[in-house]
Amino acid sequence: MKQENKMGTHSIFPLLVGMSVPPTISMMINSLYNIIDSIFVARLGTDALTSVSLAFPIQNLILAVAVGSGVGVNSYIARKLGEKDLETANKTAAHGLTLSILHYIVLVILGIICIKPFFKLFTSDTAILQMGYEYTYIVTLLSIGTIMQITIEKILQATGNTLAPMYLQIIGAVTNIIFDPILIYGYFGFPKMGVAGAAIATIMGQMTALLCSIYVLFFRKQEITISLKDYKWSTKIVKEIYNVGIPSFFIMSIGSFLVMGINFILSGISTIAVSLFGIYFKLQTFIYMPTTGVTQGAMPIMGYNYGARNKKRVCDTLNYSLIICIVINAIGSILFWIFPKEILGFFNATPEMLTMGVDTMRIISISYAFGSVCFIFSSFLQAIGKGIPSLTITMLRQIVLLLPLAFILGKFFGLKGVWMSFPIVDITTCFIAFLIYKNFSKKDPVISEKIA
Repeated sequence: MKQENKMGTHSIFPLLVGMSVPPTISMMINSLYNIIDSIFVARLGTDALTSVSLAFPIQNLILAVAVGSGVGVNSYIARKLGEKDLETANKTAAHGLTLSILHYIVLVILGIICIKPFFKLFTSDTAILQMGYEYTYIVTLLSIGTIMQITIEKILQATGNTLAPMYLQIIGAVTNIIFDPILIYGYFGFPKMGVAGAAIATIMGQMTALLCSIYVLFFRKQEITISLKDYKWSTKIVKEIYNVGIPSFFIMSIGSFLVMGINFILSGISTIAVSLFGIYFKLQTFIYMPTTGVTQGAMPIMGYNYGARNKKRVCDTLNYSLIICIVINAIGSILFWIFPKEILGFFNATPEMLTMGVDTMRIISISYAFGSVCFIFSSFLQAIGKGIPSLTITMLRQIVLLLPLAFILGKFFGLKGVWMSFPIVDITTCFIAFLIYKNFSKKDPVISEKIA
């Protein structure tokens, strides 16, 4: 007799915690790629740090493509497993891998065309441009590792397997940590490669994680079975993946456009503020990792039970996710208020950057708990296949409201005005997200109207 999937039977709270902790650790480790690069690169000077900071939107765009498509695959597999349709779930996994290769090819072409014009939008400094080109070409042209590895990670998570992706991320991050100083500074007989060394170390970590992921998916027993021999392109499956995947891509990529927009605003006020925001955004990503981990644990549970039409389990998962993330992000805000100088000290902050950074950390961190609520509602809608309402929440939060307000407040109040726009928008969008959810829940028979 086949064992019932735990996502349909286990108690929600321990199940959610058990499935959230591994991806939380996994995502926190994954965010270390950029943070570790910045810590080591900062010791090469401000120009080197600025070049890596300017490259971040492109790296985030690559991640957005991989995660967006992966979330689409994850959502559809989980729903099909809930409906007991294993055949379609298997085919969806195979299509996810195919799409990851196609996405990589498109990104390489776009990278070759766009990287140089992109950097010239922000600076004319020859040293920054040269280091930025070196770093970004490497992480873009060799991005196949992270794109395919994230797809495999989402396939495994859709079945309730969250431990394997965590171990895979640890392997990749440890590889990156080991080779970062060796290749950047030229230890143990290796040439001193500077920012290019940081990029190569990142790629080495990603490729190592990919090779291990392929082994786990194809050579270890999994609930999902991929048969390339029987593979046949299905437009219906691709459409279902993209129904969630495309909005998820925009949700992730909005961060890149946000960084570019804020950098434009900050560049008219202070060059140091651009570097500071690059550091802050990476730290913010790290702070939000527990929320991301909870949503990655919650999404397959909600998707599975939505497919099984078990509205109580769907709603309970949403409730616990909100409570956990609000508490965790409130703690994050407290840490940024108490230890801003110590945190910035890891990045060799100059006295001017340190003075500016303390205000930045404390003001923006007010928004964390409110931002996590927006994130949970957005991810909940993705989990049940409703990508457009999810995209609407994120668009409001990071583009439609934030950039205009940051520009206006920056004109009147300088840097503090730009930083104040973050908590103002997150608090506003939190209430809008709640209203979107309530309106949607009235129209869907599977979703309970009552949240708590």
